[in-house]
Amino acid sequence: MRIHRTAATGLRTVATVEAVKGFLVMAAGVGLLSLLHQDVQQAAESAVRHLHLNPAHYYARAFIEAATRLTDTRLWLLACGAFAYALTRGVEAYGLWRARVWGEWLAILSGTLYLPIEIYALVHHATALKAAVLVITVGIVAYVAYVGLVRRSASRFARSSRARMRHGNGFPCVGTRPHEWRHLRQSL
Repeated sequence: MRIHRTAATGLRTVATVEAVKGFLVMAAGVGLLSLLHQDVQQAAESAVRHLHLNPAHYYARAFIEAATRLTDTRLWLLACGAFAYALTRGVEAYGLWRARVWGEWLAILSGTLYLPIEIYALVHHATALKAAVLVITVGIVAYVAYVGLVRRSASRFARSSRARMRHGNGFPCVGTRPHEWRHLRQSL
């Protein structure tokens, strides 16, 4: 069943957001692979200096310390995780762009899986960015669920209307028998 043009535009907007997220994570995965057989701690310190961050600051120090624990195996695992995430986002984006029901279900499922994590992060350390991410995620899940609900109810209505017409009790002759409906149709 075809969906309304505004619903298709909304789904394509969500698909674009998901595709961009997938692309960014894939780029991060490629960046991780570029660090193989490199001094990751040196690269982290260089990035901190390049961004003009204070290396003694908590987050910069945590970033550098995390980089010291990265081995080639961990880099491979992180890159594989990034590629799997990007592939999932790409499949979801395709399904939403083409207005497939399975794409809608995948979007609802993946968005719903992130909600507890985002709520936990917001409760423990509230920032405007975390609140915005939560609102956007809830909005996307709600919108895609709404489009799917409208599509399913329209499909059910169309099926029931066809069934009523087939059995002779559909519009415009509600309550008439099939042989009476034929006479009414001929008189119109």
